[in-house]
Amino acid sequence: METTTLSSKGQIIIPKILRDTHQWRPGTKFFIEDTETGLVLRPAGGFTVTDLEEGLGCAGYSGAAKSVDEMKEGIDEALKRDWKKVVKP
Repeated sequence: METTTLSSKGQIIIPKILRDTHQWRPGTKFFIEDTETGLVLRPAGGFTVTDLEEGLGCAGYSGAAKSVDEMKEGIDEALKRDWKKVVKP
């Protein structure tokens, strides 16, 4: 558990270890909720602030470049395969 202090301006610093763990960058907006047990802080929106390089890194493909036709073929194959799992005759 980490501790922090309320400043005279009403600001609380979130310790760096927690900011890094949750990937909260400067400018990240939060919802704050007052509950019976204390305050709950949640990032506003579904995504944390990121840059293009971090976003592209989540794609995880490191093979040879694919043509648009090859990508479409792969998508079609995946849809057919997954559709069979959902719709059972």
